[in-house]
Amino acid sequence: MLDVNSLKRTYGDVVAVDGVTFSIGKGEIVGLLGHNGAGKTTIMKMLSGYLEPSGGHIKMNGLDLSQHLKTVQQHIGYLPESLPVYPEMTVADYLDYAASLKGLHGVQKQAEVKRVLSATAIGEKLLAPIATLSRGFKQRVGVAQALLGKPSLLILDEPTNGLDPTQTLQMRELIRDIAQEATVILSTHIMQEVDALCDRVLMVRGGRLVIDARLDSLRQSRSLQLITSPMSDDSLRTLAHIPGVHLCELQSGDGARAVHRVTLNDDAELDVVGAALAKAVIAAGADLYQLYAEVRDLESLFREVNQQTGTDKEGMRHAA
Repeated sequence: MLDVNSLKRTYGDVVAVDGVTFSIGKGEIVGLLGHNGAGKTTIMKMLSGYLEPSGGHIKMNGLDLSQHLKTVQQHIGYLPESLPVYPEMTVADYLDYAASLKGLHGVQKQAEVKRVLSATAIGEKLLAPIATLSRGFKQRVGVAQALLGKPSLLILDEPTNGLDPTQTLQMRELIRDIAQEATVILSTHIMQEVDALCDRVLMVRGGRLVIDARLDSLRQSRSLQLITSPMSDDSLRTLAHIPGVHLCELQSGDGARAVHRVTLNDDAELDVVGAALAKAVIAAGADLYQLYAEVRDLESLFREVNQQTGTDKEGMRHAA
């Protein structure tokens, strides 16, 4: 559906996006993550056709964005973090204007405006000037304009910004509904939003794509927690020599329980190593209380990736 190949954007000597490549299928909700200055906003602007790449290609449903800009843009909905709106306009006038910009006319325009008003629950503010709206309602107006025309690609930059908890839940349900017919790229600093909505994560650092993986696989670490009754040194050495085990550490223990952290080799299978550990503990005459895979939360992974050295010093000068 969306294919991005070797995408690059420079501003003079400054490299904002450097060789980013990924593909996204229909119905996926993908989180685009990275610190301020990592290149997220630049990527989203290029995907929307607002900003021209310095290199690389963007294709949507087989059409090259650079060669079929207007055609492709008719199928894209974009909510920037700071949506430019006309404060003196009413909600109705603004959505009517935004629908015209998307090439909607007559009965089709009226039907689309009515649909997005219902989808974002802003019908009660239809005749209110945008200047009088709360931040949450302004955000919903922004989402409404992005939904006009039933886009097949929806790009949302901080969509729940300014929403209260109830509105946030409503927005999540709306995004899930949209994903049944469209592809959604979601950029947010709120990791709970990514956990709640996304199937997959694209993480950018210093203008480069450093992670492209499904969320469920990212949560899995390469370590197991093993809790047993106290074991002898010989038994612990046996555990450490099980195929697939990189390191077996005693983290804590008392007279009744011992907590071990078992780190696996990169090519090891958790289930296979776990079964071997369990058999070894029982064979050693110890009691096995717990054995489970450690789960990483997304915030920890985000910190881990962005604390890595190497390209980070260069990345500090990159613009987003």
